Amino acid sequence: MTNLSNIAPPKTPQQARGIRNTLIGIGCVMTLFMTMFIYKIQSTRILSDGELQANRAIVFNQPRIIKPFQLRDHHNKPFELTDIQGKWSLMYFGFTHCPDICPTTLADLNRMMGMLEDEYAEQVQVTLVSLDPARDTPEVLAQYVPYFNPSFIGVTGEFINIMQLTQNVNVAFNKISQGDDSYTIDHSSYLVLVNPRGHYHGFFKPPFEPTTLKLTLQSIISSY
Repeated sequence: MTNLSNIAPPKTPQQARGIRNTLIGIGCVMTLFMTMFIYKIQSTRILSDGELQANRAIVFNQPRIIKPFQLRDHHNKPFELTDIQGKWSLMYFGFTHCPDICPTTLADLNRMMGMLEDEYAEQVQVTLVSLDPARDTPEVLAQYVPYFNPSFIGVTGEFINIMQLTQNVNVAFNKISQGDDSYTIDHSSYLVLVNPRGHYHGFFKPPFEPTTLKLTLQSIISSY
């Protein structure tokens, strides 16, 4: 004999609709929490001043003005202050005859650019400013710089104009004779960081480990 007490009474259309709406509501809330959780995991963490310094990044409390300058890029087109505005610029000051640290740095920057999330990569421009304009003509830079990354920009110009820019961003360099007509350039090896307003925002000290540089740069951009 069937125990009628164990048989649930049939649900009315109103009850069924209420249960369905409740389940939909629970599903929406769970989806919202999951979305927020995933966003929190994926969003860039803002590093503290101590963490930035541990990652060899120095960010100025007050970004410094860069005076207007007139140089030329590796396409032999004018390269001026307006060309470093609107994006974050990583400027490295070196030269194409550099035997080790310059090519190593450009290779590390290429690796870092490949690691950046798309929203950050679109905001970053890498520039090699030559400290050896006598040998680093636009044509020479055009053969050298794109080898590391087609988006990188090589910059050269009159020595006095390069000198003025280096003074604006505290880059030191010196021509060292190696006998006869041979020479090399002794220079600061840090990365200059310029913000989208074209102001000297800070710098990165070597060595440049691509993963650390990527995380640090994304943090700086996110906190701007």
